[in-house]
Amino acid sequence: MANKVYSGAAEALEGLLFDGMTIAAGGFGLCGIPENLITAIRDSGVKDLTIYSNNAGVDDFGLGVLLQTKQVKKMVSSYVGENAEFMRQYLSGELELEFNPQGTLAERMRAGGAGIPGFYTKTGVGTLIAEGKEEKVFDGERYVLERGIVADLAIVKAWKGDNHGNLVYRKTSRNFNPLAATCGKVTVAEVEEMVEVGSLDPDNIHTPSVYVQRVLKGEHEKRIEKRTIREA
Repeated sequence: MANKVYSGAAEALEGLLFDGMTIAAGGFGLCGIPENLITAIRDSGVKDLTIYSNNAGVDDFGLGVLLQTKQVKKMVSSYVGENAEFMRQYLSGELELEFNPQGTLAERMRAGGAGIPGFYTKTGVGTLIAEGKEEKVFDGERYVLERGIVADLAIVKAWKGDNHGNLVYRKTSRNFNPLAATCGKVTVAEVEEMVEVGSLDPDNIHTPSVYVQRVLKGEHEKRIEKRTIREA
């Protein structure tokens, strides 16, 4: 099996980026975000991006840095409430937004990664979420059709990874990263710790190497989105 390790984020993305592409990004809030890869995408200057992500980061960190440089054309997200620049661009008509219920977005990524082009769900029936979408009745209940997501590129962050691209996530970062990792035509992963092949317990690998084409070790800031301190 080929060694998939790259020396840095820019090198790992070389030849993969193009204007108008779609990107699935892992992470939950600021937890488990592929911050090195996001920075490299910003520095590349690629534009007109459509990004599938649980959220849009904050103004100066995470996917928010791509909004600052106006490289994003459309966001498909569940929650965008912590980003003032996102709100400004959306209200001014500079940015397209497609809201997805969080579970629906997760399942869209999972379905795309499993080769399932679409699925029916009750979530969103009778709301703005269902507008323009096919509906069908099963056992007397209405369901709306949602499409699986297959992105040109998936970027994820893991706790540990090996040279073959087997990945292990830690706690909250396991929410969207494993799903995003499956739905990219090419998946690039950054890890906190690179370990030797065979050192990861096979029963505890969250993303098998078959889904990952490139991997790098990154340096991570690990910001806290909202710091809550108990009074003394």
